[in-house]
Amino acid sequence: MYASYAFVRHMLLLTATPIALVVIIPLWLAWHYGVAYAPPAGIADAILQAIGMACMVLGAVLLGSCLYQIAQRGRDELAPWDPPRRLIFRGPYRRVRNPMLSGVLFLLVGEACFFQSWLYAAVAAGFLMISLVFVPLLEEPQLEARFGDDYRRYRRHVWRFLPRLRPWNPEAD
Repeated sequence: MYASYAFVRHMLLLTATPIALVVIIPLWLAWHYGVAYAPPAGIADAILQAIGMACMVLGAVLLGSCLYQIAQRGRDELAPWDPPRRLIFRGPYRRVRNPMLSGVLFLLVGEACFFQSWLYAAVAAGFLMISLVFVPLLEEPQLEARFGDDYRRYRRHVWRFLPRLRPWNPEAD
């Protein structure tokens, strides 16, 4: 019983931050500052909105695949308040080291492009700046201390935020 409660609590915590960042805050900004969808006025607008849709799809796939990986294992440690006990080389982690952060970033950039909103772009830039400070200064040194050479090898082959086109295969390396 406790294990299922802990799993549900963990999943809620892992989904609350992305939902707040890509749904609740943009909705509040849209309401407060009048951000709204506008049909494309020309080819440049249509291209920008198509790029936005592609970014949102990529972001949703990254987030969804992370949550699927967690659900498949029943319990995992992917949040700052619950550090990992083992290095994960499966699923989206074979393409990008921080798929949840990358997913949120792609969703935020996608929203900014799709709605053609400088305000949404500022939110995406702010999230990127926080991630660029938090991950290399706090998270990565802890992972390197915990996992040593395995993590250093992983870091050499898998990018921090941009997904690889082909998944990394640690056995073939």
